[in-house]
Amino acid sequence: MAHINIKDKVAIITGAAQGLGEALAKRLDEEGCKVAVCDLNYEGAKKVASQLKNAIAIQLNVTDYEDCEKMAQQVIDQWGTIDLLVSNAGILKSGDIYSLSASDFKLVNDVNLNGYFNTVKAVAPTMLKNKKGSIIQINSKSGKKGSYKNGAYAASKFGGIGLTQSLALEFAEMGVRVNSICPGNLLSSPLWVNSLFKQYAKNQGTTEEKVREHYINQVPMKRGCEYEDIANVMVFLASDLSSYMTGQAINVTGGQQMD
Repeated sequence: MAHINIKDKVAIITGAAQGLGEALAKRLDEEGCKVAVCDLNYEGAKKVASQLKNAIAIQLNVTDYEDCEKMAQQVIDQWGTIDLLVSNAGILKSGDIYSLSASDFKLVNDVNLNGYFNTVKAVAPTMLKNKKGSIIQINSKSGKKGSYKNGAYAASKFGGIGLTQSLALEFAEMGVRVNSICPGNLLSSPLWVNSLFKQYAKNQGTTEEKVREHYINQVPMKRGCEYEDIANVMVFLASDLSSYMTGQAINVTGGQQMD
């Protein structure tokens, strides 16, 4: 029986200084990967890397292609190759058509979509030359379905799935696979616990508990998405057990999104 094994793979993960990215970096470390912890927040990246067994921290602005090229070269200089890219860096700025500024719309798409393209463009030549590699984009259920007063984020994530499918076609015969993971709401994450529940409760004139209940009730499995749920799928997609899968956008939503 085949087992998941990604030991000794050289992995790059963006947006890895905190939250989901940090959790995914730690999981890659647990699986035995050599991990490049990349983030605009260099101090945060260094802190995460210091907790891992074989890791380097790299300050990275994914919206700057030259920065992405330097990052890829630094990883190659350190370990000689690149096997895995987890494109996780992302931001969210919500608002309706009146309150969402053109500059915020551009920024969200620069980070979430252009940043995904930039990192792939920087690392793909090494993978294509080696005729092996896995590229995983952390997307969202908002990449499958419009999000109320959250058009910038949804647009960037819909675009990400289009890019995943297109790159998968481009790289398929060269042994490089490209897939997206579409998580549901991370209701236990610091973003929700420390910020979003409070914002939504205030905006809606209700309690944080009522807001949580509302989001839980949208999920058939009646719980929020956890970091581990996403990490499990990431490890599968990084391994040879998923060798016949490319161009997929896999929902990790407890049944909330099914197509």
